[in-house]
Amino acid sequence: MFGGFFDKLKQGLTKTKDNFTDKISEMLNLYVSIDEDLYEELEEILITADIGVETSLDIIEKLKEKIKENKIKDVAQVKPCLKEVLIEMLGEEKGTIAPEKTPEIMLVVGVNGVGKTTSIGKISAKLKNDGYKVLMAAADTFRAAAIDQLEVWSKRSGVDIVKHQEGSDPAAVVFDAIQAAKARGTEVLICDTAGRLHNKKNLMDELGKINRIIEREYGEASKHTYLVLDATTGQNAVIQAKQFMEVCKVDGIILTKLDGTAKGGIVISIKHSLNIPVKLIGVGEGIEDLQEFNPEEFVEALF
Repeated sequence: MFGGFFDKLKQGLTKTKDNFTDKISEMLNLYVSIDEDLYEELEEILITADIGVETSLDIIEKLKEKIKENKIKDVAQVKPCLKEVLIEMLGEEKGTIAPEKTPEIMLVVGVNGVGKTTSIGKISAKLKNDGYKVLMAAADTFRAAAIDQLEVWSKRSGVDIVKHQEGSDPAAVVFDAIQAAKARGTEVLICDTAGRLHNKKNLMDELGKINRIIEREYGEASKHTYLVLDATTGQNAVIQAKQFMEVCKVDGIILTKLDGTAKGGIVISIKHSLNIPVKLIGVGEGIEDLQEFNPEEFVEALF
């Protein structure tokens, strides 16, 4: 239907599908008519797939409306209706981080352990394959292994890197990277920035300083901030996103490790409760397993 990518996605969502769609099918088989009990049980399944309470209640409301509108009496029609509701909820917009115009600066934020540096490596490789001239900046200078890890990805993807010593000022790294980007005619500069959320004040100061340097040194560049979240942390990821949104403007979400969780419903929760587009989703370890998010394909793969 959608080729190899779709198969990858379907495979990556196996655990979620078992926990979500298969449970729904089993549950619907036990009902003869569409009643309150059916809705309640359905709501419970949605919540356990990490769609979140508020979002689940909203889905059930929309489902009830649709069933009433279309005068549906047959239990077998509940699932296709639910599918429509989810597609409508996720919206038409396909996720992409391809630059609208160049030069482009991407700031990538996220707490340690979510797969931030790996995602930057994969994005760099993808953009380079698409013909862009890319440069990485190792501005997550406080996490011991971050610089080394990014360097490994720089070699792997054939993308240059600007780095300083561990513990140096992240804004100074970004400053140097901007000068290098200008000198080399770089089209996309990707900055790995820190994610020390437990000290919001520091993070705020640091990102503020980085943003001021970008404004001053590279005002003509378009700028986007992407937040990396780990799907396996479920509703915790939504909480993290809300905390980051207090600190900086988030333009899009990169959701990793969807293949490692039975709670892929988090995608729906993020879109509904935060209203930030999910741009990329990770459905495997490989360099090509960070895919552009396509709402319709995602729901198709779930069902």
